[in-house]
Amino acid sequence: MLETTREPVPPNALACVRDTSGQTAVAAVADPAAPRITVKLPDGWSATPGSGDVGALLAGPDDMVAEVTIAATPLDPAAAFTRYADDVMARYPISTLSLLPGDFCGYSGQRLMGTWAQDPDQSLQYQDRIAHIWTNTKDYLVAVHVEAPSGTPGFDTAADVLTGEFSIVIP
Repeated sequence: MLETTREPVPPNALACVRDTSGQTAVAAVADPAAPRITVKLPDGWSATPGSGDVGALLAGPDDMVAEVTIAATPLDPAAAFTRYADDVMARYPISTLSLLPGDFCGYSGQRLMGTWAQDPDQSLQYQDRIAHIWTNTKDYLVAVHVEAPSGTPGFDTAADVLTGEFSIVIP
């Protein structure tokens, strides 16, 4: 796991540039120190602004949904990632979780994937991309979360696009 980059950056610096050709969504929250995140959208997806720590709500075909959260955190990357994973596992009584490294652009990150269920007959599948980002003043945990009913056609392809590396602007 990488340590979070703590190099001072000028205002409105594009700290991480990723392929944003095609349709994109910009996620931003009211906190003026929070990073702005641009994710690439799969074909057929739309975006609306979120509220609170949710910077963008994304909707796709076949009940696929996603959200981009940008939340200030006092925790270091390892502790922030552990808390996030614990929260993911606590959402449903039946859950699975797989973790993979997901560092990019000098930021510590992880990729998560798994399933949730109230009962074994109806489950949801999910994928997340999380990153620990410093913005000259404080740390933020950014999460791109994608979910759909298990077995939804096109889920893996859409989730790969949404949870791929994203662009980051530091205010």
